[in-house]
Amino acid sequence: MASLLVVYLHGFRSSPKSSKAVMTGEALRALSSNTNSIEWYCPQLLASPQESMAMVIKHIEKSTYDEMVVIGSSLGGFYANFLAEKYGSKAVALNPAVRAPRELAPHVGMMTAYDSDEPFDFRPEYIDELKALQVEAITNPSRYFLMAAKGDELLDWQEMVGFYPGAHQRVLEGSDHGISDYSKYLPEVLKFISA
Repeated sequence: MASLLVVYLHGFRSSPKSSKAVMTGEALRALSSNTNSIEWYCPQLLASPQESMAMVIKHIEKSTYDEMVVIGSSLGGFYANFLAEKYGSKAVALNPAVRAPRELAPHVGMMTAYDSDEPFDFRPEYIDELKALQVEAITNPSRYFLMAAKGDELLDWQEMVGFYPGAHQRVLEGSDHGISDYSKYLPEVLKFISA
């Protein structure tokens, strides 16, 4: 019996209720069986990057699994790089913020979550916490699958492509930061996870 732990990390101001998270979770639950069990872990991340990673690492370390895959969207993709390098696992990066400290520096202050209008304080020290998690270069491209949309209105798709040289890459001609046509590409994500 093989067991797979799939960790899904949502983006900045997002939540486990994001459509990509829900869609991926439902698809994986449908694939899980007695012989191939899949554990789905998609937590609500905290404002503090350090606390978020501590929480996720705690879950990973108490889980029993043969293999792990981390999927991350936007800021979650930045975290996925960190975890994939730490554990030598596979990672799927969906429009990842590969340089999150730089991208999020202008967003310090009071923010609201997309799904709930719940206010949270994104503090200046969180930028330093992000810097501590920055992966400068991936070590094993074959473990990574990048999905980058040319139509991303928030991040530079070319920077993403340059960050994952030699990785499995799917560059989408249009689309947007949230990859609103994600259902079309989900089979590719599932194929990479189960390969």
